[in-house]
Amino acid sequence: MDYILIISFFLIAIIYASVGFGGGTSYLALMGVMMIGFEIMRPAALLCNIVVVTNGAYVFYKEGLLDIKKIWPFLVSSVPLAFVGGQWPIREDAFFQLLGWALVAAAISLWAQDYFSANHNNEQRHQPPVIPFVLGSSIGLLSGLVSIGGGIFLSPILHFMKWDSARRISALASVFILVNSLSGLAGQFTRSASFDWKFIFPLLIAVWVGGQIGSRLGAKKLNPIYIRRITAILILVAGVNILINH
Repeated sequence: MDYILIISFFLIAIIYASVGFGGGTSYLALMGVMMIGFEIMRPAALLCNIVVVTNGAYVFYKEGLLDIKKIWPFLVSSVPLAFVGGQWPIREDAFFQLLGWALVAAAISLWAQDYFSANHNNEQRHQPPVIPFVLGSSIGLLSGLVSIGGGIFLSPILHFMKWDSARRISALASVFILVNSLSGLAGQFTRSASFDWKFIFPLLIAVWVGGQIGSRLGAKKLNPIYIRRITAILILVAGVNILINH
């Protein structure tokens, strides 16, 4: 096991947990740059996602920030499609092309989220009832195909829509990442995905420790705007590199 990879996963988990995400995009970006086999990358990224966001989702639940009546359409529509995406027999070249573009889109979304958050006020916009189902299903399918949780795409869109307060959007994103990572992983499991536990287990330990630290630091010690912007730049560079190489 490359100690650089373990340390990098640990740092990624701290950063993402501090702003309510799981880190799937950066795990995939790093493994893609280091030429890890894509059949090993996919379950590894989802498992790390699950480890990081589980604690955050629980904290949001305890704080009463999860309104089941409001979030269920996102979850119900996304979970089946994430399973389909995880089960889909995607080719390696197609996977890396999709991953590269997804990373570029994630970088733009991360950067844009700060703008949407800064212009967010308490006035919520009324949205057509079909919107949560459309967003959930489309992001869920992409999540399953690329092996991410999808919160990094959902959160900026909800900020733009003024769906709810920033804290409640973070709470939904955390649960969204958790359920779609589980569903995508289940889809991969049904088609005998490669679970290289010798490779994955040290990474799970690293992200668990990092996630615990990050969730406790949060916005108290780290400036989330600077973190997101630095992360967006790193993801963009990785995404472009993957597109060039594949």
